[in-house]
Amino acid sequence: MKPPGKLALIKDSWSISAIVLWEISELSAFGRSEIDLEHPELVRTLARIQTGSLTLEVCRTIQTLDFKGDSADEIIGSTIIVYRVSLVTRDRRIRRSGAFPSSFDVHTALLSVCFKRETR
Repeated sequence: MKPPGKLALIKDSWSISAIVLWEISELSAFGRSEIDLEHPELVRTLARIQTGSLTLEVCRTIQTLDFKGDSADEIIGSTIIVYRVSLVTRDRRIRRSGAFPSSFDVHTALLSVCFKRETR
C-alpha cells in the first residue's frame, strides 16, 4: 500500500457501502471466503464503523458514473460520491474513474487478504 493509503487507514474514520455486507455474505455462501457475517472479528469491526445506506440519491448518482461494472461496484462508487468519503479499493476501473470530485482523496489497497482467490 502506498503511504497516502496507509495514512488514511490510521487517521480516517471508516465506513462501508451497505452492498459490501451483501458481497461478504455471497462470497461466504459460495465458499470463496472464510469469513461470514457472523465471524467474531468482522462483527467487532462492523460495530466500530458506519454503513452507508442504499438511498434514492445513491441510486440516482449511479447514472453519473463514467464506468460500468457489476451492480455492486457501481453502488460502491455512487456511495463514495454521495457520502463524500475516501475510497480504498483494488479495482482499477473504479480507481481510474473521473467521476469522483478532485477533492476526494482516492487511495488503493489490497483488500482481498481475507478472501480466497477464485480458481478457474
